Amino acid sequence: MKQPEDDWLYEISPKRKFIYLNFKEIWDYRDLLILFVKRDIVTVYKQTILGPLWYFIQPLFTSVIFTLVFNNIANIPTGNVPPFLFNLAGITAWNYFNQSLTQTSNTFTANAGIFGKVYFPRVIMPLKTVISGLFKFGIQLSILIVFYIYFLFQGYDLRPNSNLLLFPVYVLMMALLGLGAGMTISAFTTKYRDLTVMVGFATSLLMYISAVPYPLSEVSEKIPELAWLVKYNPLAQIIEGFRYMILDTGIFTWSGFFYTMTFSIVLFLVGLVVFNGTEKNFIDTV
Repeated sequence: MKQPEDDWLYEISPKRKFIYLNFKEIWDYRDLLILFVKRDIVTVYKQTILGPLWYFIQPLFTSVIFTLVFNNIANIPTGNVPPFLFNLAGITAWNYFNQSLTQTSNTFTANAGIFGKVYFPRVIMPLKTVISGLFKFGIQLSILIVFYIYFLFQGYDLRPNSNLLLFPVYVLMMALLGLGAGMTISAFTTKYRDLTVMVGFATSLLMYISAVPYPLSEVSEKIPELAWLVKYNPLAQIIEGFRYMILDTGIFTWSGFFYTMTFSIVLFLVGLVVFNGTEKNFIDTV
């Protein structure tokens, strides 16, 4: 007599698709994703003296240092925008990308223990980093708004422009860039652990070729032979565009916008392919 087939709730099988992002499966594990996001937000500064105040201290102190070094000593102009506000806007955008990149770049090595014990969509781990980073980004954005209002009352002519409607797109591009680069690096760190150290060093250098402490126009004017290095850096386009829509200063072109959007999507897809390929056998090398 033929036995009836068992009805399985879940079936785990190797992924065969080249680019695989099962949104249904991620949605099924949404409670786990929310749990990881809450854990990141609550525990990141647990057992620290100042706790969440570090969210405020880091951008403020960095902006002060940038203002002293780049604007007061190096005399880099910021037009009609107060140098402190100019730097704070760039640092706010940079910090979100930097956190997304650095914390996703060690996904496999940092979570090898839990990956080896229980199954869930591995892409949840880099996703939760990008989502939880929005909380910190929102706090630092509120600091920017407070100082924006302060300088308005001081008599500065500040105004956003119509590009402010593109704000969600810029946030999405920062997330895609961080995810794509982070997932790619995390795949290689399973074999080459010293890449983790290199990420911190590389991001420090990347900040200075991403137009964070200076306007994009200054590079074209003072170092024209190296201007292409910054101009074709998609992160520089994001930071310049971020300042342009909020402070109405800097350079914005639609060609640069669509170039950055295309680069972000392609890098994310490349990172996803590499991440999915490593996911199948990383436990043997970690």
